[in-house]
Amino acid sequence: MPDPVVALRVAALRLLTRRDHSRAELKAKLAAQAESEEQLDAVLERLQAERLLSDSRFATQRVVARAGRYGNARLRQELRQTGVSDDEIAAALPEAGDETERCRQVWARKFKQLPQSAEERGKQMRFLQYRGFSGDAIRRVMRGAEE
Repeated sequence: MPDPVVALRVAALRLLTRRDHSRAELKAKLAAQAESEEQLDAVLERLQAERLLSDSRFATQRVVARAGRYGNARLRQELRQTGVSDDEIAAALPEAGDETERCRQVWARKFKQLPQSAEERGKQMRFLQYRGFSGDAIRRVMRGAEE
């Protein structure tokens, strides 16, 4: 019968070959397979020591991949839900680029024309807010769109 630690490591590596995971995500996915929490923590510690598991790398990759569609607030929320620390989130967010420019690109892709009424303007602003862009970035885009 195979060693449970080796089996746990193989399962973790199988998940990590598909995409990077945060430590908390990987722990949740492997919890059912582990005999004890100490065993699971030991495997995760070893993967981190070997740099196969990294929350900062995960956060940076996630931010870069999703920055074209979402604002900083949404990116921050998604990373928190996956168990990434606030320090690592703060280090990864600058990789997304200028939030106002990203907001302008999302607005242009979705709407393509200026709002004709206050109701339409509200709809556009709510859409951008739902996407996680800051109020400041939204106001700049809407002001720039009217110019």
